[in-house]
Amino acid sequence: MKALVFAAGKGERMRPLTDTTPKPLLPVRGKPLIAWHLEKLAALGVHDVVVNTSWLAEAFEPALGQGERWGLRLHYSHEGPEPLETGGGMLHALPRLGSEPFLAVNADIWCDYDFARLPREPAGLAHLVLVDNPAHNPEGDFALLDDGSMQPAGHQRLTFSGIGLYRPALFANWRSVIGAAAGAELEPPRFRLAPLLRAAMRAGQVTGEHHRGTWTDVGTPERLAALG
Repeated sequence: MKALVFAAGKGERMRPLTDTTPKPLLPVRGKPLIAWHLEKLAALGVHDVVVNTSWLAEAFEPALGQGERWGLRLHYSHEGPEPLETGGGMLHALPRLGSEPFLAVNADIWCDYDFARLPREPAGLAHLVLVDNPAHNPEGDFALLDDGSMQPAGHQRLTFSGIGLYRPALFANWRSVIGAAAGAELEPPRFRLAPLLRAAMRAGQVTGEHHRGTWTDVGTPERLAALG
């Protein structure tokens, strides 16, 4: 299995820390935040990891190299001066990820979820890890049903953790799903992943699970400091 680590964001809420250091390279307990994910991916047996970059992209390779210290092969998917959002970034990285299911994780989360709990491949087009709603996202993102299936809306919505397993076929009809949304006309296109996930949910092609352990969206200096 290959993996994608989302690391292209500008980290605007984390400024001034991210004026000179991309958020995934900010230190948490003695090492870059992204390193915690790379260690877990290596422990899972992943060998090839794509890291998408944009903001301060030139800082990643000097800090991470080619992944040798983790026994990984890192491949950098540079998106240009403006990040392509989650959907556009994943689409841009697909040639490096191949035709098989792959794992994707947001670089700017802190989570004790064990990647070994993920299925080897999603039953449909995607399998998502959800967490309890934090204070900054009280309404949640998606509904997880008792049978493990997911829907875009429901009475008990949970928050998407930023950890998921995907099939490239999720993007088979992305233009018809995204439509005329701003950014879709660009080359490379820029769009969010959520509309594709919602469409796949409505088609019964997304499953999920509820992780009740530790999870933090490291989006502000205060949340970063709270990690110690």
